[in-house]
Amino acid sequence: MRIGELESRSGLSRHTLRYYEARGLLGEIRRGANNYRDYPEALVKQLILLQQMQALGFSLEEIHQVLTSLRARDIDCARGARLMAEKRAVIDEQIRNLKKVSRTLKQEQGRLEERARQHGLAP
Repeated sequence: MRIGELESRSGLSRHTLRYYEARGLLGEIRRGANNYRDYPEALVKQLILLQQMQALGFSLEEIHQVLTSLRARDIDCARGARLMAEKRAVIDEQIRNLKKVSRTLKQEQGRLEERARQHGLAP
């Protein structure tokens, strides 16, 4: 697929895609006889994962490690499994922290709603 289609399917701008390509995050991109880049279908899912990981605070270097491992045909399975376990541990910790924040916000919401009712205000 060409960059325009990848842009619309991934939700990323052409500029961002070129930046990721320059940083090596897109893997090897083939070029056609016309010298246009030909992006593989699997890249759409990888870009979604990239965006999710970035939103969770992973660095581009960490994301690069994960994506490279996913693309590797001759990956050291033990090393790859350790890498995935490390990344999952970070995400699990973030989930625990988000749940704590959510509980605190829920308690504060309840407290404020009760005070609003006491003052005759609709929450």
